[in-house]
Amino acid sequence: GPRQHRLSRPERPVAVTPPTPALPTQAELDRLVARSIAVIVDGQADSGAFVAAPTFPTYAFSWLRDGAFIADAVDRHGRHDIAARFHRWAATVVTDRADQVADLVARAGDEDPPTPEEHLRARYRLDGSDDDGFWENFQLDGYGTWLWALRQHHDRAGTDPADHLAAVDILVPYLAAYADVPSYDWWEEHLDHRHVSTLASIWAGLDAVAGWDGIPTDIRSAAAAAAAAIAARIATDGTVDGSLVKWLGSAAVDASLIACLTPFGLHPPDHPVARRTVARVEAELAPAGVHRYLDDSYYGGGQWVLLAGFLAWHHLRAGAPDRAEALLSWIHAQADDAGDLPEQVADGALHPAHLPEWEARWGPSARPLLWSHAMFLDVMAEREARR
Repeated sequence: GPRQHRLSRPERPVAVTPPTPALPTQAELDRLVARSIAVIVDGQADSGAFVAAPTFPTYAFSWLRDGAFIADAVDRHGRHDIAARFHRWAATVVTDRADQVADLVARAGDEDPPTPEEHLRARYRLDGSDDDGFWENFQLDGYGTWLWALRQHHDRAGTDPADHLAAVDILVPYLAAYADVPSYDWWEEHLDHRHVSTLASIWAGLDAVAGWDGIPTDIRSAAAAAAAAIAARIATDGTVDGSLVKWLGSAAVDASLIACLTPFGLHPPDHPVARRTVARVEAELAPAGVHRYLDDSYYGGGQWVLLAGFLAWHHLRAGAPDRAEALLSWIHAQADDAGDLPEQVADGALHPAHLPEWEARWGPSARPLLWSHAMFLDVMAEREARR
């Protein structure tokens, strides 16, 4: 997949002392907001799909996970039209596969369960068709995240949820049936595990449906029951020594766990589990930007702009604006002269010996990455809301 395919065993991380970027002016931040919206508008196909990265061939597809966060970010800046086009595309992707999903739900729990390749995909061509090549496609987090973002969109835009009811009705039993089945994580790795970030993404989508006026009671009740079971599973098996962990049975953390807290709200910022999880991510993975996890060797295990965005967003909600501003400054400093943000940067890479093999294989890290620009927009929207 685009965010994994470890080529060899990583060595121990190297210690680095990252530089501290200068604080940008408000005018500089405003320019990057405008550029970020432009990158997203330019990256939206006629179908409504968002290309993950327009100049990086491996990312010339639309992921439900990336797209949901991108749509939510432009929604927060008042561009409901852009978000609505993506949500129409995503809903069509789901409803076009209604028979496939019904078959999957019927086969859940069978002695001969569906293979990962039989499930809905993580990414699609921009016209909504399937990509014929192999991919680590069994990633349910994107569908949970989309339901969450869809609810946010309807609440902001004041539109009728009936417009997307068919897709919601298809996905609720599917996510309920397979939430506790091992699948690939956010980074398209580790098929054999149940990932807490994936579980929380599904929980967020189901919880959003459960409290959504205008959705029929039977669908809301099914979503509420499934969400409660997932929350209990995370509390029992996905929390170790007071911290969320990378997957059930692990003791490690992954920076994607921040999203479980902000924006999904599995725990509020002042909850002890939230505090402990963030403290571990800060101590282990956030020297300036934010690494994904300690063993990451993809492009050397660099620092990810979008993860710095999640962490800054969380600190704003948690009442730690100084730390949020430092992360925001780091994000801004990663923009090139055109104002384009990358997926990750090699400065302070955990395993720099692995960087050349990736650059030889796929070229420099993707730039611009629409998801990176989206997370910057989220931080700016939260920052403005708290002024």
